[in-house]
Amino acid sequence: MPDLPSLTYRQVASRLKALGFVLDRQARGSREIWYNQESRRRTTVPRHTGDIPRGALRAIIGQRGVSVDAFLSAGDD
Repeated sequence: MPDLPSLTYRQVASRLKALGFVLDRQARGSREIWYNQESRRRTTVPRHTGDIPRGALRAIIGQRGVSVDAFLSAGDD
């Protein structure tokens, strides 16, 4: 499994959009719920300044159901 780089909220959002996710709703606090109509999957993304913690990033990728490589190659920075 490749090492995860540090990613910001904008970089993660860009990759989720490229994978077919749309912002569904604001969750509690600074969390957002993103939804993919095709796969019917949801993922929770923290909207903070700075980098998203690697553990949270792994959870986002796991909830999406794609490999780390596929997630990292999606979207533009």
